[in-house]
Amino acid sequence: DIPLQEIEVGHAFSIHHTEVVPLRVMHGRLPILGYRIGGRLGYVTDMLTMPDASYEQLQGLDVLVINALRPQPHPTHQSISEALAAAERIGAKETYFIHMSHHAGLHAEIDSQLPPHVHFAYDGMEIDF
Repeated sequence: DIPLQEIEVGHAFSIHHTEVVPLRVMHGRLPILGYRIGGRLGYVTDMLTMPDASYEQLQGLDVLVINALRPQPHPTHQSISEALAAAERIGAKETYFIHMSHHAGLHAEIDSQLPPHVHFAYDGMEIDF
């Protein structure tokens, strides 16, 4: 048995020689973690807000995966417009929205309204970068 290691904000660790940097995000008022993986991928889910330092840690990404729950505001998750603003601030080459609810609307309809470099993800999707 291998004991679990506690993960701390700002203390990088490796998985199969890939560096993972945990960063602070807020799920409503609850502090949780997002990740910068391999220097090129950002993964953030269950987020409503993020401190400036975490935005800075996510600069220069090729791919950002981030939650966008629905069009209406929510107390613990980003709305689609809030996710668009976060994605613009981070400035990744490509952004994929995840963690959408059925209130988000039809995938093809909403996806067609997003900027060209922002996409609604879907089950089974694979991203090459």
